[in-house]
Formats: sequence, C-alpha cells, structure tokens
Amino acid sequence: MSSDIAISVKNLTKTYRIFNHPGDRIKQAFTFGRVKFHKEFTAIKDVSFEIKKGETVGIIGRNGSGKSTLLQLICGILKPTSGSVTVNGRISALLELGSGFNPEFTGRENIYFQGAIMGFSKEAMDARVEDIIAFADIGEFIDQPVRTYSSGMFVRLAFAVAVHVDPEVLVIDEALAVGDSSFQTKCLKRINLIRNKGASVLFVTHSLEQVAHFCDRALLLDKSSFVTLGQTAQVLDEYLHRTHNLTMEHCNPVQYHYQAHKEDKFQSNCNYNTAETRWGDRAAIITDFSLVQSRKVNPQTFVAGMPCEVRMQVLFKQAIERPIYGFVLKSKAGGNLCSTNSRELLGKDKAFPQSSGSELEVVFGFSPFLDQGEYLISVGVASESESGIQPHDRRYDSIKFCIRPPYLTNGNVDFQPSIQINP
Repeated sequence: MSSDIAISVKNLTKTYRIFNHPGDRIKQAFTFGRVKFHKEFTAIKDVSFEIKKGETVGIIGRNGSGKSTLLQLICGILKPTSGSVTVNGRISALLELGSGFNPEFTGRENIYFQGAIMGFSKEAMDARVEDIIAFADIGEFIDQPVRTYSSGMFVRLAFAVAVHVDPEVLVIDEALAVGDSSFQTKCLKRINLIRNKGASVLFVTHSLEQVAHFCDRALLLDKSSFVTLGQTAQVLDEYLHRTHNLTMEHCNPVQYHYQAHKEDKFQSNCNYNTAETRWGDRAAIITDFSLVQSRKVNPQTFVAGMPCEVRMQVLFKQAIERPIYGFVLKSKAGGNLCSTNSRELLGKDKAFPQSSGSELEVVFGFSPFLDQGEYLISVGVASESESGIQPHDRRYDSIKFCIRPPYLTNGNVDFQPSIQINP
C-alpha cells in the first residue's frame, strides 16, 4: 500500500447467516453442513476503494445499504467473509452509542479502559484525562457508572476519548446526531483540528449538510454495493437521483458549469464563498443573493444583534406546486446556529405554486446575536411531494457572513453615521 494511503479496501464482502430459530444452528451442526437451515444475507458486497491521508470522506446511502457494517469492518470489529481492509495508522472509532464502555465502570475508569485498549500506558492517559473530562463536560457524573448516563452523556464522553488519543484515522458513525448545537460545534472544531494535523476522517451520517460542509469526497453505497467515490457535490447528486427516482437526466459537469456561468450571479458578490457545495436536480435554481443591514446592501462586515436580511432570487426551470425555501446559519466550524424554512415560518398550507420560467425573490430576516467572527449561510429551494422533500438547488456554505464588534476602540458605540446630499 502506498505511503499516502490511509485506508485501502479491496473486494470486501461480509455475509451473515440468518437462522429462523436458534435450534436450527444445532440441526445444521449435526448434519455437518450438508443440510442448510439458514439464509444468507450479504451486508457488503465486493467493495473496493482507497482513502488518502488527510482526507475527510463521508459515507452516505439509504438505510440498510451497509454503511455501519463497512465502518465496523474497517475498524476490525467484524471479520470480512472475503476481501481485505488495510489501515495505515492509529485508528480511533466512535461507533454505536457507548460501544466499548463497561457499563459498571465510572466515566473516569472507562477513560483509562479505552486508553488501555488503544495501547496507551496509564501515565500517557494521566496526561490526557483532565483534557478529556473538560471536553466531555458532564460534571460530577464523570465518577458515576456509565449505565446511569443519558445518551448525550455517552456521546460526550465517547467523543472526548476518541479525539484525545492522537488518532491518525478517526471513524465516526452518526455520533454528531446526538447532543446540543454547542456541543456539536465543539466537536466539529476538534475534528477540524485533527484534520489540520494530517489525520483522515471517515464518518457515516444521514445529515447531507454535514457531508456537504465537511467532506473532501463522499462515498455512496446502495444495496450493499459500492456505487461511487468522488467529489462531494457529484456524489450527493447521484444519491439524490437514486433516492428520488428522478426522471430528469443528470447535468454533466461541463453543462452544469456552463449554466452556472450563464445564469448565476453569486460570484460577483463580495460575500460569496467559492468553497460552497452545490447540488440538486436544478428544477429550480438560486441565481443571486444579497445581504442587507441598516439599508446597506452587501457590506463586508455586519453588526451583532442588528436585524439583517438575506434576499435570494429563484428561477424555476419547471412548474413546481409546493416550493419550500430554506435558510441555515452556521459557525465556521459547521455548527448549526439557526435553521428554518418557508414551510415552518408560513405554514404548510401556503405553498405558492410556480410555473416554469417564473422568477421571485425570497427574503429571510434574522437578528445575528453572535460573537465577533466569521460565519456561513446556506440557502436552498426544494419542493414537497407525496414521496417526500425533493431538493432542487442546495447551496451549502455559499455565503460568508462576518460579524464585527459593535464598539469602537475608544469604547464608544459605533452609530454608523452617514451623509447623503441630494442636489
């Protein structure tokens, strides 16, 4: 395996034997395998791929596609039926809730227990234990048996241990779905720190927004088989195509970039984030945006707490009966701070159908009670049908939003004085 490869998976297959009754195992044993009393279920079928060092890859797919099984095979928890997995470096995994913890041990004891499993001495864990406890932030429960923990406490402690053992490969299975937004933000910042040190991150999530925000590449599984590993936006498009059974043919990259250049005005805005992730079926597209605060359009910085507006222009390529418009404000690390949509704000009965070729402006208002720093805004347009929510244009992290302090260096409030002379 090349030195720049962190994970190499070759022709990996995992098949389970399923017995209808426990006694069938004994019957099969007495026949020395000549008579089968079981069915076979293949959770992973002939999967091959490689992940480079320093990459962050999200594994997506519908329920039952084999995502969690793949992670357990990579971590060595399961043995493959055939094929091989090679991991280059120390691997730290956060899989099923509380997995690897002894329920009778206290949180503190489990920290040392997990460290021992990872090959760390007691002295090495002594140097880390206070940082782990501070990160988990579960108070006096750290000295209580983990069987008394809530699911949130489990995740806090398990994540804290996983990220403080110097992993070269970090594997996470849906762990960020549990916990409040502030803890998620803290986790995402820590993951970024690990990535910056050159570690690889592999995680399973049903949050496509986290995949779009975080991942260099995405891997798609479908019906236990490998579909593709590639650029995040393209893989999300393929996932969308498969889950919603789209009849529209895919736009190839050349055609899509041509359309974006022709109709899209985001790039001319100083607040546009060129590192956005964009995907959807393009039945409706967001062609332009503007940010407004105190009648100023697209300022480069904004004042905390003062009302703002995000205005987006939407062009409909097809007739859509029940459009939904979305808005998300996130920390730079990816933590969700505010998320809403037109269905929540206006009610599901106010759909405002749109015909093909129509255009409109959608305005989201909000008051950014935020600390000084950089933030990201995502916008989207989708529609509601009997089969569920159909994404048309998701523009994740497409808008930069920078908050400046509301005070001047002399301690006075900045009242933003201005003058206009009309002859």
